[in-house]
Amino acid sequence: MGYKVAVVGATGNVGREMLGILDERKFPADEVVALASRRSVGVEVSYGDKTLKCKALEHYDFSDVDICLMSAGGEVSKEWSPKIGAQGAVVIDNSSAWRMDPDVPLIVPEVNAAAAAGFTKKNIIANPNCSTAQLVVALKPLHDFATIKRVVVSTYQSVSGAGKDGMDELFSQTKAVYTNSELVNKKFPKRIAFNLIPQIDVFMEDGFTKEEWKMVVETKKILDPKIKLTATCVRVPVFVSHSESVNIEFENPISVDEARNILRSAPGCLVIDKHEPGGYVTPYEAAGEDATYISRIRTDPTVDNGLVLWCVSDNLRKGAALNAIQIAEVLINRKLITAKQKAA
Repeated sequence: MGYKVAVVGATGNVGREMLGILDERKFPADEVVALASRRSVGVEVSYGDKTLKCKALEHYDFSDVDICLMSAGGEVSKEWSPKIGAQGAVVIDNSSAWRMDPDVPLIVPEVNAAAAAGFTKKNIIANPNCSTAQLVVALKPLHDFATIKRVVVSTYQSVSGAGKDGMDELFSQTKAVYTNSELVNKKFPKRIAFNLIPQIDVFMEDGFTKEEWKMVVETKKILDPKIKLTATCVRVPVFVSHSESVNIEFENPISVDEARNILRSAPGCLVIDKHEPGGYVTPYEAAGEDATYISRIRTDPTVDNGLVLWCVSDNLRKGAALNAIQIAEVLINRKLITAKQKAA
């Protein structure tokens, strides 16, 4: 018997991606329901070769739903995830609302799948921040081999991380540059077209942004609380895929060749690392792909046991929708949930 899956926030970038990936991966669903806010009721979204009409979240009965993929923002999740979980569905939430709750597992399946079993406390599992997800996929196999002490990461994050409004703003501003029209900033604090913005999310008291803080605390929760990490997160005029420059300091020796071989055999990683023009992956090539791509692996001569690498991944897929569906697959494959009996 298959599962009943609800996708909340089905009209958004990530919600639409979730529906597409459920179909691509032949997820064992007997029924998929698209849910959104009242203003989106009746909006049509694609699920494989089917068209689903969105229903209102606030009027929906979740009593026969097995898995709820939640991508409707933190405030909606704070209100609705506990209610949905109380009706027996497992909520896999894409927002930041539950990530640091000690009773909610924060999961990247290639890294800490076993921790998913802890969902029973609240029937909620959290998806990490998009920039954290790809980072820990790359760090995990290296940490297992040589034990990471410290990470310095600079991110180059696409506008799709800010949702459809972010993508629209880059498009409209780019068009305005070419037509000599007025550039309007709504979503971002400064112009994004042909520019970089060294701020993602709000500033905190210590001068770091909340996005940078998320990378620190989420990496510790998912991978190892002893790892020291500092981040600088930058928004760049790219539509899809986040890139990261990562400096890693290890406790034990690790060579470039060892790192390359470890990453080549690691789940979720794809190494493309030729020391020649074009022998690396850019965000354009990673868009629409599932892997976390790793390039430019080299020794960091400024520290003992140091490496530097370049890491790129589609933030809408591995950073959000794909990771959530992989979590759902973990629940099924590890027999942590069974499908509810549906009324005939």
